[in-house]
Amino acid sequence: MTTIVAFGNPVYDEIITPVVRTDGRVLSGCSTNACLALSRLGRTTALVGRVGPDYADRFQSDLVRYGITPFVTLSGQTGGFKLVYDARGDRTLDILGVAEPIQIVPDIVESAVAVIVGPILQETPLDLIRTIRDRTDAPIFLDPQGLLRRFGADGRIEHFLPAEFASIAPLCHVIKANEVETKVITGIDPRIDPVMAARRLHETGCAIAIVTIAEAGSHIDDGKRSISVPAYATEARDPTGAGDTYMAGFLHAYLTDPDDLFRAGCTGAATASIWIEYTGPDAPITLQEVERRVKVLLQQ
Repeated sequence: MTTIVAFGNPVYDEIITPVVRTDGRVLSGCSTNACLALSRLGRTTALVGRVGPDYADRFQSDLVRYGITPFVTLSGQTGGFKLVYDARGDRTLDILGVAEPIQIVPDIVESAVAVIVGPILQETPLDLIRTIRDRTDAPIFLDPQGLLRRFGADGRIEHFLPAEFASIAPLCHVIKANEVETKVITGIDPRIDPVMAARRLHETGCAIAIVTIAEAGSHIDDGKRSISVPAYATEARDPTGAGDTYMAGFLHAYLTDPDDLFRAGCTGAATASIWIEYTGPDAPITLQEVERRVKVLLQQ
């Protein structure tokens, strides 16, 4: 039981921020970014998802290059977004492509040390998550972003709370949500009351709830403790994937010591801080640099 298995469709995104712009589309995605960060922290990872024939060859070679084992089936098209950020960090999402829902649960999940469910846009339905839960006792770490997205009337992405979320949450050991997702799920703005927001997220049925609030840090609730975690101060050139890589860092530390949630949160924050200093999948995350930044956060 050494592999972390992640479920979620990869995407190839176009990203525009006030300081950077990608040259065409770059590899991304919630589960993809988590695997990229975890592999650089020394963890063995596998990614389950769907990709279209337009990017299938490139994707296979990308994952081999990054040391991630792919379990990928063909879709009609490859998923992707055009992400445009303003100076405040708010963003719009325009659809470049949508891949179909994941339909396979590979046997490797039965020996996984942990499972990430990180959908981009409705590709991990309740039945899939139930099947994963039935086939492994490993903890499931859920990033709910893709469960809470749908097409709006203007063709852009809007957020909503699906009825099946109430059945999904208790199947998961950890749920990590950003401030928008937390407000959709709980009705509470975590910038106003992060303690109660994390508590309400925990009350959906998971063992550990994490609320990330960008530069304001994060908050963790396990039903017994309420833990505030600082952010690592840095320049966010591209915030895309910050939450994905926070989850990776948290998971890495949690598997080492599940009782030290503050250190796990600091490891998540440190990992994400490196990621957002760059654009695309090649951020130079190293265990040594993550640990250096963790020590800084532990002293705050």
